[in-house]
Amino acid sequence: MRAVVERLEESRIREVANEGLGREGVLKFWFGESDEVTPAFIREAAIASLQAGDTFYAHNLGLTELRQAIAVYTHGLHPRHSTDHWFDRIAVTSGGVNGLMLASQALVDAGDEVVVVTPAWPNLVAQPQIMAAKVKTVPLTVMAQGQNAGAWVLDMDALLAAITPATRMLIVNAPNNPTGWTLSRDEQATILAHCRRTGTWVLADEVYERLYYAPDSPNGAAPSFLDVAEPEDRLIVAHSFSKSFLMTGWRLGWLVLPATLTHALGKLIEFNTSCAPVFTQRAAVVALQRGDEVTPALVAHLRTCRDTLVPLLQSVPGVTLAEPKGGMYAFFHLEGHDDCLDTAKRLVREAGLGLAPGSAFGPEAAGWLRWCFASRDSQRLVQGVDRLRTWLAAQR
Repeated sequence: MRAVVERLEESRIREVANEGLGREGVLKFWFGESDEVTPAFIREAAIASLQAGDTFYAHNLGLTELRQAIAVYTHGLHPRHSTDHWFDRIAVTSGGVNGLMLASQALVDAGDEVVVVTPAWPNLVAQPQIMAAKVKTVPLTVMAQGQNAGAWVLDMDALLAAITPATRMLIVNAPNNPTGWTLSRDEQATILAHCRRTGTWVLADEVYERLYYAPDSPNGAAPSFLDVAEPEDRLIVAHSFSKSFLMTGWRLGWLVLPATLTHALGKLIEFNTSCAPVFTQRAAVVALQRGDEVTPALVAHLRTCRDTLVPLLQSVPGVTLAEPKGGMYAFFHLEGHDDCLDTAKRLVREAGLGLAPGSAFGPEAAGWLRWCFASRDSQRLVQGVDRLRTWLAAQR
C-alpha cells in the first residue's frame, strides 16, 4: 500500500454514523443528502432503459443525448456562450466525486502544489494528496461579532498571496460544504485573473450551484466561474445530479472543461470507470428535461427548512450560527465543546441526534457541527433542536 494512502484519514462523519448503528430513534442529519427519494419519473426512465436492454458500454464521455441535455441546461444558466460551445466541453462522470478525482488525475503530478480553500468537504483535500501533491490550505475566517457573527468569509489577500507560479491548481467549493459561504462574481473574476497570471488551474466544485437562497440571482443559481471565464481559461467546473435532482445514490455527474482537454479526459475515464451506466444516463436526460418539476420546488422546500432550523438554533445558549446563503447545511459553533468529534458521538448516544463534526472539514472547524437540513418533514428539525437543547441543559 502506498504510504500516502495509508496516511489518509478515515471519514469522521462515517465514524459518527457508525456510532448510531443499531440505535433506534436517532434523528440523522449527518450525511449531505436529502431524505427524499428520487422523483418517480426519473426512476421510471431508468427502469424503461433497463427493460429496453440498455446494459452495454457507452461512449467514455457519456451519451450524446445526455451531453446535449447538459449543454442546454448549462446554456440556460450561463447564456454567455452557445449550447454548441458547452457541448464540446462536457464529460459525464460516475458521480461528482469521480469527476473531481479525474480532474486531479488529469492535472496534478507528484510534488505539485495545490491550494485548497477550507473548511471543505474532506475529499477535496484528500484527492490531490492521493496524487502525492503538496496541499496548502487557505482557511476562511469567521466573523466574531455583529449581525453576521458566525459567518465564514474569504480573506482575498491571503488567498492571492498563497497562489504563486508554483501553484499547479486551486480547488474552491462555493456554495461551500459545510459553511454555506459563497463567492461573488467579482471575487471569482479576481481569482481567475490572478490564476491567469500565475498559470494556475482552477478546479471549481459547484455542485451546490442551484441550492442558493440569496435574492441577487436572476436565474436562481449561485455565481459561477463559468459566468466570468474565457474559453481558453485553465478552469474545470464539477457538477453532480446528486443535490439538485435528488439523485445521490445514482452516482452521476459531469465536468465542464476546456475543449482541448475533453478527448484526453475521455481516455482517463476509460482507465477509471470506462463509462457511466447507460440506464442512469437515460434517467439523467429526463431529469434535465423535466428539471423544472424538481429543482425549484426542492430549493423552496430547503429554504423553508433553513428558515425553520436556523432561528431555533440561534436561540440555543452557546450556539453561534449565521444564516447560510447556499447549500443544505447549518454550520454552527458550540461553545465549550471544542472536541466536536466527541461531542457528535455523545449526541448520538445520549440525545439521539446525529450531526457531522466540524473537524471532518478541517482543523479550523474544531468546535463546530454541521447539520444537514434537507428533511422532508421540517418538524424533525424542530425535534432535533429540542434534543440538543435538552442535552446541553443536562451538561450544566
